[in-house]
Amino acid sequence: MRALLLPVGIAITCSLVVAAAVTALNRPVVLVGSPSASTVNSTITPAILTSGDAIVSRKPDLAVVGAGIQSEQSTAAAAQSDLAGKAAKLVNRIKALGVADKDLNTNGYWVGPVYSPSGQSITGYRASEQLQVKWHNVDTVGKALDAIVQEGGATNLSVSFGLADPKSAQAEARSLAIADARSKAQAMASAAGVRLGQVIQVSDLSSNSRYPSVSYGAAQAVPTQVPVGQMDVQVTVEVDFAIV
Repeated sequence: MRALLLPVGIAITCSLVVAAAVTALNRPVVLVGSPSASTVNSTITPAILTSGDAIVSRKPDLAVVGAGIQSEQSTAAAAQSDLAGKAAKLVNRIKALGVADKDLNTNGYWVGPVYSPSGQSITGYRASEQLQVKWHNVDTVGKALDAIVQEGGATNLSVSFGLADPKSAQAEARSLAIADARSKAQAMASAAGVRLGQVIQVSDLSSNSRYPSVSYGAAQAVPTQVPVGQMDVQVTVEVDFAIV
């Protein structure tokens, strides 16, 4: 009996060894090791991360005027035809003010049905058009608005102010924001007992500058007054400084 069991045991053991070898070959090889000091030092750079803000104020030199007209008639064709006549009158008056073709654009055009209060039936059709005008003399924009409404027939107006070329103000605000970030980083480095090194990275996180805007309805009998004031150009930066 012992003579019979010994070969059987050897055969079973060989089968298990072969199965383990096949399983090991099918498994992915994974190497696990602890990072050395040199690896850590080469991938992690001690740094101070700060943000800086700055605001530069400028008087706007550009006014963007929105002038809208509309017509409501019994049919879509009639509304569109009536609107075409009103638009021609408005465009002619705007150009008579000295506005160049490149400074006059169509900002929106719409023709559609007008429904009853219950929403069950169509009572007519409305056509509307919105024009956008760039006015380069902000001090006279009030007179332009009066002319566009009283003589051009516009039924709604809006005006916003900005800079024709904001890059100079943005560059100045950006320099001030980086200086603000450096000042904060220097204070943090002094408090931590380390020295501030070179700039590693700079990111501009600025949002849009604040442009004042006003909306108008029908013009009043007295001349329209549109105080311009100043606008703010704001820049926010994020700066990484190395620690040495």
